[in-house]
Amino acid sequence: MTDARSVNSLSGPPAVLRAAGPRLWALVPCAGTGSRASAAGAADPLPKQYRPVAGQPLVLHTLAALAGVVRLAGTLVAVAPGDEFLARHPHPAWFTAPCGGATRADTVLGGLRVLRERGAADRDWVLVHDAARCLVTTAEVDALIDACLGDGVGGLLAHKVADTLKSATDGPGGVRVAATVDRSDKWLAQTPQMFRLGALRAALEQVGPAVTDEASAMEAMGLRPRLVAGGAHNFKVTYPEDFALAEAVLAQRLHGATVERFGGRLGEAAEGAATAVFFRRPPAH
Repeated sequence: MTDARSVNSLSGPPAVLRAAGPRLWALVPCAGTGSRASAAGAADPLPKQYRPVAGQPLVLHTLAALAGVVRLAGTLVAVAPGDEFLARHPHPAWFTAPCGGATRADTVLGGLRVLRERGAADRDWVLVHDAARCLVTTAEVDALIDACLGDGVGGLLAHKVADTLKSATDGPGGVRVAATVDRSDKWLAQTPQMFRLGALRAALEQVGPAVTDEASAMEAMGLRPRLVAGGAHNFKVTYPEDFALAEAVLAQRLHGATVERFGGRLGEAAEGAATAVFFRRPPAH
Protein backbone atom coordinates (compact mmCIF):
# COMPACT_ATOMS: atom_id res chain seq x y z
CA MET A 1 0.00 0.00 0.00
CA THR A 2 1.38 3.42 -0.88
CA ASP A 3 2.43 5.49 2.11
CA ALA A 4 0.94 8.93 1.52
CA ARG A 5 3.60 10.70 3.55
CA SER A 6 6.37 9.08 1.50
CA VAL A 7 4.67 9.91 -1.81
CA ASN A 8 4.18 13.52 -0.83
CA SER A 9 7.74 13.92 0.37
CA LEU A 10 9.06 12.59 -2.93
CA SER A 11 6.62 14.15 -5.34
CA GLY A 12 6.39 17.77 -4.19
CA PRO A 13 4.67 20.46 -6.24
CA PRO A 14 4.64 19.20 -9.88
CA ALA A 15 5.49 22.63 -11.30
CA VAL A 16 8.64 22.85 -9.17
CA LEU A 17 9.81 19.38 -10.19
CA ARG A 18 9.20 19.98 -13.89
CA ALA A 19 11.21 23.20 -13.78
CA ALA A 20 14.28 21.30 -12.63
CA GLY A 21 14.69 19.49 -15.98
CA PRO A 22 15.01 15.73 -16.49
CA ARG A 23 14.96 13.89 -13.19
CA LEU A 24 16.13 10.46 -12.14
CA TRP A 25 13.83 7.88 -10.56
CA ALA A 26 14.53 4.39 -9.25
CA LEU A 27 11.99 1.65 -9.86
CA VAL A 28 12.31 -1.60 -7.91
CA PRO A 29 10.15 -4.50 -9.18
CA CYS A 30 9.19 -6.30 -5.98
CA ALA A 31 6.23 -8.48 -6.95
CA GLY A 32 7.89 -11.85 -7.60
CA THR A 33 7.48 -14.96 -5.48
CA GLY A 34 11.11 -16.13 -5.68
CA SER A 35 10.23 -19.80 -6.08
CA ARG A 36 13.81 -20.74 -7.08
CA ALA A 37 15.09 -19.41 -3.75
CA SER A 38 13.30 -22.12 -1.76
CA ALA A 39 15.03 -25.37 -0.92
CA ALA A 40 13.49 -28.49 -2.43
CA GLY A 41 10.36 -29.44 -0.54
CA ALA A 42 10.43 -26.29 1.61
CA ALA A 43 7.44 -24.03 1.96
CA ASP A 44 8.77 -20.53 2.63
CA PRO A 45 6.02 -18.18 3.82
CA LEU A 46 7.79 -15.09 2.49
CA PRO A 47 8.90 -14.15 -1.02
CA LYS A 48 12.69 -14.08 -1.19
CA GLN A 49 12.89 -10.28 -1.22
CA TYR A 50 11.38 -10.21 2.28
CA ARG A 51 13.36 -13.04 3.83
CA PRO A 52 15.88 -11.95 6.49
CA VAL A 53 19.47 -11.40 5.46
CA ALA A 54 21.91 -10.04 8.05
CA GLY A 55 19.09 -9.08 10.39
CA GLN A 56 16.94 -7.18 7.90
CA PRO A 57 14.55 -8.09 5.08
CA LEU A 58 16.67 -8.56 1.96
CA VAL A 59 14.98 -5.70 0.09
CA LEU A 60 15.91 -3.18 2.80
CA HIS A 61 19.59 -3.66 1.97
CA THR A 62 18.72 -2.90 -1.65
CA LEU A 63 16.74 0.19 -0.70
CA ALA A 64 19.52 1.39 1.61
CA ALA A 65 21.93 1.57 -1.33
CA LEU A 66 19.42 3.48 -3.44
CA ALA A 67 18.61 5.83 -0.55
CA GLY A 68 22.22 6.99 -0.64
CA VAL A 69 21.94 8.20 -4.25
CA VAL A 70 21.23 11.89 -3.72
CA ARG A 71 20.38 12.56 -7.37
CA LEU A 72 17.29 10.35 -7.28
CA ALA A 73 14.02 12.25 -7.14
CA GLY A 74 12.41 9.20 -5.55
CA THR A 75 12.27 5.41 -5.48
CA LEU A 76 9.12 3.48 -6.37
CA VAL A 77 8.81 -0.08 -5.09
CA ALA A 78 6.35 -1.92 -7.33
CA VAL A 79 4.62 -4.59 -5.23
CA ALA A 80 1.87 -7.11 -5.89
CA PRO A 81 -1.72 -6.09 -5.17
CA GLY A 82 -2.47 -6.78 -1.53
CA ASP A 83 1.20 -6.86 -0.51
CA GLU A 84 1.61 -4.60 2.54
CA PHE A 85 4.92 -5.97 3.85
CA LEU A 86 6.77 -2.67 3.40
CA ALA A 87 4.00 -0.81 5.23
CA ARG A 88 5.66 -2.24 8.35
CA HIS A 89 8.95 -0.62 7.31
CA PRO A 90 7.96 2.94 6.29
CA HIS A 91 10.69 5.32 5.23
CA PRO A 92 10.66 8.61 3.28
CA ALA A 93 13.31 7.29 0.88
CA TRP A 94 10.72 5.35 -1.13
CA PHE A 95 7.03 4.88 -1.83
CA THR A 96 5.16 1.75 -2.85
CA ALA A 97 2.42 1.07 -5.37
CA PRO A 98 0.42 -2.15 -5.94
CA CYS A 99 1.23 -2.26 -9.65
CA GLY A 100 2.93 -5.66 -9.82
CA GLY A 101 2.00 -7.90 -12.73
CA ALA A 102 2.39 -11.49 -13.86
CA THR A 103 5.90 -10.89 -15.28
CA ARG A 104 8.80 -8.56 -14.58
CA ALA A 105 8.00 -6.57 -17.72
CA ASP A 106 4.38 -6.16 -16.62
CA THR A 107 5.52 -4.93 -13.21
CA VAL A 108 7.99 -2.45 -14.70
CA LEU A 109 5.34 -1.15 -17.10
CA GLY A 110 2.95 -0.71 -14.21
CA GLY A 111 5.62 1.16 -12.30
CA LEU A 112 6.35 3.47 -15.22
CA ARG A 113 2.66 4.34 -15.42
CA VAL A 114 2.60 5.13 -11.69
CA LEU A 115 5.63 7.40 -12.06
CA ARG A 116 3.93 9.16 -14.97
CA GLU A 117 0.82 9.68 -12.84
CA ARG A 118 3.01 11.17 -10.11
CA GLY A 119 4.35 13.79 -12.51
CA ALA A 120 7.39 12.07 -14.05
CA ALA A 121 8.05 13.09 -17.65
CA ASP A 122 8.89 10.89 -20.63
CA ARG A 123 12.35 12.50 -20.78
CA ASP A 124 13.10 11.61 -17.16
CA TRP A 125 15.53 8.77 -16.47
CA VAL A 126 14.38 5.61 -14.72
CA LEU A 127 16.83 3.22 -13.05
CA VAL A 128 15.19 -0.22 -12.80
CA HIS A 129 16.85 -2.34 -10.13
CA ASP A 130 16.13 -5.90 -9.00
CA ALA A 131 14.90 -6.11 -5.41
CA ALA A 132 17.04 -9.23 -4.96
CA ARG A 133 20.32 -7.51 -5.91
CA CYS A 134 20.88 -6.45 -2.33
CA LEU A 135 24.66 -6.02 -2.61
CA VAL A 136 24.76 -3.16 -5.10
CA THR A 137 26.49 -0.09 -3.69
CA THR A 138 25.57 3.57 -3.84
CA ALA A 139 28.89 4.23 -5.59
CA GLU A 140 28.03 1.77 -8.37
CA VAL A 141 24.65 3.40 -8.94
CA ASP A 142 26.32 6.81 -9.07
CA ALA A 143 28.85 5.47 -11.59
CA LEU A 144 26.03 4.24 -13.81
CA ILE A 145 24.35 7.65 -13.67
CA ASP A 146 27.61 9.43 -14.50
CA ALA A 147 28.17 7.16 -17.52
CA CYS A 148 24.62 7.37 -18.89
CA LEU A 149 23.37 10.91 -18.26
CA GLY A 150 24.95 12.14 -21.48
CA ASP A 151 24.19 8.99 -23.47
CA GLY A 152 21.55 8.96 -26.19
CA VAL A 153 20.29 5.50 -25.22
CA GLY A 154 21.14 4.69 -21.60
CA GLY A 155 22.81 1.63 -20.18
CA LEU A 156 23.20 -0.92 -17.46
CA LEU A 157 25.62 -2.25 -14.91
CA ALA A 158 27.24 -5.45 -16.18
CA HIS A 159 30.10 -7.76 -15.29
CA LYS A 160 32.57 -9.17 -17.80
CA VAL A 161 32.51 -12.96 -17.92
CA ALA A 162 35.65 -14.46 -16.41
CA ASP A 163 34.83 -18.18 -16.48
CA THR A 164 35.13 -20.47 -19.47
CA LEU A 165 31.72 -20.78 -21.14
CA LYS A 166 30.23 -24.00 -22.47
CA SER A 167 27.13 -24.55 -24.55
CA ALA A 168 25.28 -27.78 -23.86
CA THR A 169 23.06 -30.44 -25.34
CA ASP A 170 20.66 -32.61 -23.38
CA GLY A 171 19.95 -36.15 -24.54
CA PRO A 172 19.81 -39.78 -23.42
CA GLY A 173 23.36 -39.52 -22.08
CA GLY A 174 22.53 -36.51 -19.93
CA VAL A 175 23.68 -32.93 -20.28
CA ARG A 176 26.89 -32.81 -22.36
CA VAL A 177 29.22 -30.10 -23.59
CA ALA A 178 28.38 -29.06 -27.14
CA ALA A 179 31.10 -26.44 -27.56
CA THR A 180 33.30 -23.93 -25.79
CA VAL A 181 32.00 -20.40 -26.35
CA ASP A 182 34.28 -17.42 -26.90
CA ARG A 183 33.92 -15.32 -23.75
CA SER A 184 35.91 -12.29 -24.94
CA ASP A 185 32.81 -10.23 -25.73
CA LYS A 186 30.43 -11.71 -23.13
CA TRP A 187 29.01 -9.76 -20.20
CA LEU A 188 26.57 -10.69 -17.43
CA ALA A 189 23.71 -8.19 -17.38
CA GLN A 190 23.06 -6.69 -13.95
CA THR A 191 20.95 -3.83 -12.63
CA PRO A 192 20.24 -0.97 -12.31
CA GLN A 193 19.35 -0.48 -15.96
CA MET A 194 18.90 3.19 -16.82
CA PHE A 195 16.74 4.48 -19.68
CA ARG A 196 14.42 7.37 -20.49
CA LEU A 197 10.94 6.71 -19.16
CA GLY A 198 9.13 7.29 -22.45
CA ALA A 199 11.51 5.23 -24.55
CA LEU A 200 11.49 2.34 -22.09
CA ARG A 201 7.72 2.32 -21.83
CA ALA A 202 7.35 2.27 -25.62
CA ALA A 203 9.88 -0.56 -25.94
CA LEU A 204 8.22 -2.72 -23.29
CA GLU A 205 4.77 -2.15 -24.78
CA GLN A 206 5.99 -3.21 -28.21
CA VAL A 207 8.15 -6.18 -27.21
CA GLY A 208 5.68 -7.74 -24.78
CA PRO A 209 5.80 -9.37 -21.33
CA ALA A 210 8.27 -12.17 -22.11
CA VAL A 211 11.35 -9.90 -22.12
CA THR A 212 13.52 -10.56 -19.06
CA ASP A 213 15.26 -7.21 -18.71
CA GLU A 214 14.87 -3.62 -19.87
CA ALA A 215 18.02 -3.61 -22.00
CA SER A 216 16.62 -6.48 -24.09
CA ALA A 217 13.52 -4.43 -24.83
CA MET A 218 15.66 -1.47 -25.92
CA GLU A 219 17.80 -3.78 -28.06
CA ALA A 220 14.65 -5.04 -29.78
CA MET A 221 14.04 -1.43 -30.83
CA GLY A 222 17.42 -1.40 -32.62
CA LEU A 223 19.26 0.45 -29.84
CA ARG A 224 22.59 -0.43 -28.22
CA PRO A 225 22.65 0.26 -24.45
CA ARG A 226 25.94 1.20 -22.84
CA LEU A 227 27.67 -1.41 -20.65
CA VAL A 228 29.02 0.04 -17.41
CA ALA A 229 31.34 -2.18 -15.41
CA GLY A 230 29.82 -3.38 -12.14
CA GLY A 231 31.13 -6.05 -9.80
CA ALA A 232 30.78 -9.77 -9.21
CA HIS A 233 29.16 -9.07 -5.83
CA ASN A 234 26.14 -7.46 -7.54
CA PHE A 235 24.52 -10.82 -8.16
CA LYS A 236 20.82 -11.57 -7.96
CA VAL A 237 19.92 -13.68 -4.93
CA THR A 238 18.18 -16.55 -6.70
CA TYR A 239 18.99 -19.93 -5.13
CA PRO A 240 19.02 -21.08 -1.47
CA GLU A 241 22.81 -20.98 -1.25
CA ASP A 242 22.86 -17.36 -2.41
CA PHE A 243 21.49 -16.17 0.94
CA ALA A 244 24.59 -17.37 2.79
CA LEU A 245 26.84 -15.65 0.26
CA ALA A 246 24.88 -12.39 0.57
CA GLU A 247 25.15 -12.62 4.37
CA ALA A 248 28.90 -13.12 4.10
CA VAL A 249 29.35 -10.01 1.96
CA LEU A 250 27.13 -7.95 4.26
CA ALA A 251 29.08 -9.26 7.23
CA GLN A 252 32.31 -8.04 5.68
CA ARG A 253 30.69 -4.62 5.13
CA LEU A 254 28.96 -4.79 8.53
CA HIS A 255 25.91 -3.53 6.56
CA GLY A 256 26.36 -0.08 8.07
CA ALA A 257 24.28 1.73 5.44
CA THR A 258 21.24 -0.43 6.16
CA VAL A 259 21.50 0.03 9.93
CA GLU A 260 22.06 3.78 9.54
CA ARG A 261 18.93 4.18 7.45
CA PHE A 262 16.57 1.63 8.95
CA GLY A 263 17.77 0.99 12.50
CA GLY A 264 19.05 -2.14 14.20
CA ARG A 265 22.49 -2.95 15.52
CA LEU A 266 25.76 -3.04 13.68
CA GLY A 267 26.97 -6.61 13.48
CA GLU A 268 23.50 -8.12 13.88
CA ALA A 269 23.00 -11.27 11.86
CA ALA A 270 19.80 -12.96 10.76
CA GLU A 271 18.29 -14.92 13.62
CA GLY A 272 19.76 -18.38 13.78
CA ALA A 273 22.27 -17.71 11.01
CA ALA A 274 25.15 -20.17 11.08
CA THR A 275 27.51 -17.35 10.13
CA ALA A 276 26.47 -15.09 13.04
CA VAL A 277 30.01 -15.03 14.42
CA PHE A 278 31.12 -13.01 11.40
CA PHE A 279 28.62 -10.26 12.16
CA ARG A 280 30.28 -8.97 15.29
CA ARG A 281 32.31 -5.78 15.11
CA PRO A 282 35.65 -6.17 16.95
CA PRO A 283 35.79 -4.19 20.23
CA ALA A 284 37.51 -0.83 20.07
CA HIS A 285 40.90 -0.55 21.76
